[in-house]
Amino acid sequence: MGLMDDAKDALDATGKKIGRAVDDAKDRIEDQADEAKADAKVRHAEAERDATEAKNDFKSTLRDDN
Repeated sequence: MGLMDDAKDALDATGKKIGRAVDDAKDRIEDQADEAKADAKVRHAEAERDATEAKNDFKSTLRDDN
C-alpha cells in the first residue's frame, strides 16, 4: 500500500498547488481590475476639473467683454 499512499499524497499536493495557483491568478486579476477602476476615477476627476476650468474661463471672458 506504500505506492498507493505515495500516489495519493502526490495527487493531494498537486491539487493544493493548482488551487493556490488559481487563487493567485484570481487575486492578480482582481488587483488589475481595481487598478483600472482607480485609473478611470482619476481620468474622470481630471476631465471634470478641466471642464470646470474651461467653463470658468468662458464666464470670465464674457464678463470682461461687457
